Amino acid sequence: MTRRQLLALAAAPTVLSAPARPMIDTHIHLFEPATFPYHPNSTYQPPAEPLVPYLAFTKQAGIAHALIIHPEPYQDDHRYLWHCFEQESPKHFFKGTILLDPIDPKTPDRMEQMTKAHPGRIVAMRIHATNAPGDAPSKSGAIKNRDLSNPQIQQVWKKAADLGIAIQMHFLPHHAAEIALLCKRFPDVTVVLDHMGRVGMGTPADLSSVMALAKFPKVYFKYSGWTYFKNMAVEPVVKRAHQEFGADRILWGGLGMNAKEHQEALQLFYKHWAFASESDRAKVRGQNAARLFQF
Repeated sequence: MTRRQLLALAAAPTVLSAPARPMIDTHIHLFEPATFPYHPNSTYQPPAEPLVPYLAFTKQAGIAHALIIHPEPYQDDHRYLWHCFEQESPKHFFKGTILLDPIDPKTPDRMEQMTKAHPGRIVAMRIHATNAPGDAPSKSGAIKNRDLSNPQIQQVWKKAADLGIAIQMHFLPHHAAEIALLCKRFPDVTVVLDHMGRVGMGTPADLSSVMALAKFPKVYFKYSGWTYFKNMAVEPVVKRAHQEFGADRILWGGLGMNAKEHQEALQLFYKHWAFASESDRAKVRGQNAARLFQF
């Protein structure tokens, strides 16, 4: 963090020791490569972030539930996600997302097989669209940056509607217009915008494009990924999102994987959301996630 950010953090309001429940983290990644090796097409190889210490931390922190975002290092190998479901404590602590190639014709069937094999546990299919402006979308290899105009993408969205699960978009903001077209075509699909649409890496025009997605009533904005902010401050974006999406359609992810990270995340939360009422903050902290994902 910069010196300015550290000073702002120190000036933030004292964090409540026991904020109103529930606290739900809608964005965690867990990794255990010694037992569950990374996929050959892994886009990065992070250090281990294993299940058992994380569960111990959540009990200490008072986190009621967490959503495992199946990460790119495992690609379409979901064995570790299933393992986390089996070994969770307490039961039904986790739900999760899946990652499959959205232009593979087999994907809609695989989505159905996975959701039926784990009833009530799969809440979304995640799609990555993080190629830079001007970079061509990928057609093979690591599962990311596929062409959002590909007809197979539409079949994936249709299957999500049929299964009652969301589409979770991790994207750079210049893709917002393509996402809007899909939202218009499939109005019954719930859509979650990861990491605030990564608007902090874009321009004011990009910010407007992402905020325009609020006109679709089933689109949710996820307050997470504040480390991606390079070109603008977080607080004005959060306030704009609160105005556009309303307090009922904002989720919180990234509550930390240990006590130190959790304290930092709480301090940033109360700094970024100082303008909001406590009832609205409670919705963002967990009430919205409990309702949307049926925890």
